[in-house]
Amino acid sequence: MSSSIPAQAGSIKKGPIMFIMIIGAFLATLNQTIMSVATPELMKDFDITAATAQWLTTGYLLVNGVLIPITAYLMQRFTTRELFQTAMIVFLGGTIVSALAGDFPMLLTGRLIQAAGAGIIMPLLMNVILSLFPPEKRGGAMGLVGLAIILLRQLDPH
Repeated sequence: MSSSIPAQAGSIKKGPIMFIMIIGAFLATLNQTIMSVATPELMKDFDITAATAQWLTTGYLLVNGVLIPITAYLMQRFTTRELFQTAMIVFLGGTIVSALAGDFPMLLTGRLIQAAGAGIIMPLLMNVILSLFPPEKRGGAMGLVGLAIILLRQLDPH
């Protein structure tokens, strides 16, 4: 586990940490599925086929899946704070590239950059839960995270 979280986890204010990490995890999970709403419009705007447009989702999930196991190595090399901030900055960078994309290859590049940041968030969140909470409270904390992410997705108008 990350050495950046002290052994005296009882003295840490868990609420603010969990809130910020849940928001980051929500953004990452929302971006995994949000393309299904936008795909038909993107097909028209970029004059591409459905198979080509599907790469926005497939590529995102592929990069995301590759980054999840790599996160274990990154958690040993960097502090939790550094890794979370870097992941969110990479995710933001991908969002900016996607927002400014004038053609499909640039949009796909932005989505892949987003996925690199998002792929770090969920395993990092689980590591933080394991570090902050005693064994008898971990299941409840993980359930709360899942509930919060599901609730936030239900509040999303898409």
